[in-house]
Amino acid sequence: MKDINATSIFAAVIDEGSFSGAADRLGVTKSAVSKRITALEARLGVKLLNRTTRKLSLTEAGERYLIHIREALRAIEDAEFAAGELQEVPQGVLKISSPMSFGRLHVAPVIPQFLKKYPQIKIQMDMSDMSPDLVGGGYDIALHAGDLSETSLVRRKLAPLHSVLCASESYIDEFGPPLMPDELVRHNCLLYSYHTTVDEWVFTKNGTDTRIQVSGSYQVNNSEALREAILQGIGIGRLPTFLAGPDIQSGRLVPVLQDFEMPMKEIYAVFPERKYLPQKVRVFIDFMVDYLGGDVPYWDRWKTSF
Repeated sequence: MKDINATSIFAAVIDEGSFSGAADRLGVTKSAVSKRITALEARLGVKLLNRTTRKLSLTEAGERYLIHIREALRAIEDAEFAAGELQEVPQGVLKISSPMSFGRLHVAPVIPQFLKKYPQIKIQMDMSDMSPDLVGGGYDIALHAGDLSETSLVRRKLAPLHSVLCASESYIDEFGPPLMPDELVRHNCLLYSYHTTVDEWVFTKNGTDTRIQVSGSYQVNNSEALREAILQGIGIGRLPTFLAGPDIQSGRLVPVLQDFEMPMKEIYAVFPERKYLPQKVRVFIDFMVDYLGGDVPYWDRWKTSF
């Protein structure tokens, strides 16, 4: 345990992406960080970091070392929580991963409100549509849609994520609405490339699934870019209701094939399994559950009028 300070510094360097960032976070000098990393590498007999004047990167040994020290540092933090040192007041750095569009629209807007309520918490949030490495990336929480492949993680449901097929009013006026799923073959269907089945849409009615192969002139890996193309009348697309809801309420988008259901997912707060869940994690999850609205999230209220 004599090198716990060095391992903490190493983890901070990776989290911050630089020696100076780690120094600012830990309240020490940049030279102190550099000396501790050099001493750690000397003791281990391996190079952990590739250093240039502009950036740092992990060596293969550094990647392996990071995975194991993450677990060790969490165990030490659990021991501190068990002693009651940090449980009364939520505090510390909370590192969050979120999908890009969901994070921008439904998480980022309320972060200031959360920080005002819990002023001793600092947040680092990464937004990406790629699945995060929760443990390797040092995240306290990942907001994740759908099932988990990693069984050692714990999840708590935040809200359902429904999808809706929609088009602009100008597109509907020109081409007419599809009345049955098989009519989509004559429409320009705009596709989200990160979907598990990009060009196959599934519709359910009375317990029966209908699978339709669709095609169109545009495929993109970002839901907001897809929304923009649909708004401009290029074609019909499938959007999450957390993105399309306001446009449907305002009449900018028209939902189609509403007699059929499309597959849905849940969005979860995912975190490593821990005996003592940090208060900073617990209060953030509770805050998001209250804000999003549970089983009927605020972005789905348009459905009552259709």
